[in-house]
Amino acid sequence: MNIQGKIALVTGASRGIGRAIAVELAKQGAKRLLLLARDRQQLTEVAMEIEALGVEAVILPLDLTQLVEVNIALAQAWRDYGPIDLLVNCAGVAHQVPFLKSQLLQVQEEINVNLIGMYTITRLIARRMAVQRQGRIVNVSSLMGKVAAPSMATYSATKFAILGFTQALRGELAAHNIQVMALLPSLTDTHMVRDLQWFRWVVPMTPEKVAHALITGLHKESPEILVGWQSYLAVWCNRIAPMLLEMLLMMASPIYRDGQKRFPTPRSMPSASFGSVTN
Repeated sequence: MNIQGKIALVTGASRGIGRAIAVELAKQGAKRLLLLARDRQQLTEVAMEIEALGVEAVILPLDLTQLVEVNIALAQAWRDYGPIDLLVNCAGVAHQVPFLKSQLLQVQEEINVNLIGMYTITRLIARRMAVQRQGRIVNVSSLMGKVAAPSMATYSATKFAILGFTQALRGELAAHNIQVMALLPSLTDTHMVRDLQWFRWVVPMTPEKVAHALITGLHKESPEILVGWQSYLAVWCNRIAPMLLEMLLMMASPIYRDGQKRFPTPRSMPSASFGSVTN
């Protein structure tokens, strides 16, 4: 896909990977960028950065869990700013807590934002793309959508679900000339993950690297875009020696410290961040 002259909608665009993707799309010559997240002030800052590159930016301060508001705002945006050529679903929330200590409200929040919110906006945009018979949808999953992580059970489950959702849509929407792909970054150094207890031996990447990988994947029309050598290594190990990989993940997990198994202090990321833990 050539970004030049296209209109793109990026969710989770206020910071982290979403912000980096929006800026990179502007650098690639997008005509207009629609930026969606909950924080109006941060969205305004991103919009100013994009407009300094000579690209029009429109902010959509929305909470993806508020389905009626999202429906109304996106219908109006499509009418006012033109057909959307590219949708990047980057919004997400993560809570790091051992499963036995997890709270239902946090579990529901992860599911509502990571899955229901993504489903809602994808349904709205995909229906319109089908009418115009063209479009591209990128769903940001995670390496945790391939390899589940201890202390991140619900988050991992949502990221696995995103891959299944993406694969199903890829088949269904192909007849409408809509391409659907998944972006799978590993741990990325964003505001959202800086309070997490990181897994040992994992080297974080930058949001800009993830954004560059997306652009490369768009040009190559890759159905799944793994980012970084660690992702390729983990997926390869999971194929040939899954039990070994599970053991290594447990050893690297925050619930193992100094060779002793114990649970970490629960930490949670605010959904206002609108970026996944690997994002």
